[in-house]
Amino acid sequence: MGLTNIGIPGLIIILVVTLIIFGPKKLPEIGAAFGQTLSEFKRSASNLISDQSDLEKQEETSSKD
Repeated sequence: MGLTNIGIPGLIIILVVTLIIFGPKKLPEIGAAFGQTLSEFKRSASNLISDQSDLEKQEETSSKD
């Protein structure tokens, strides 16, 4: 039973518990911080993938010479 089996009722419970713990005034700040973190993670992951593909291209070029 992984995270993919949470479902709508589970998400509602998580939202209610989060609302109780942090309050309605903190939720926008937490959401913004989470969004920035997710965006930075995606950017870093795409940079790693592009760096890896660049390295593979350089290896192919050097092996052909």
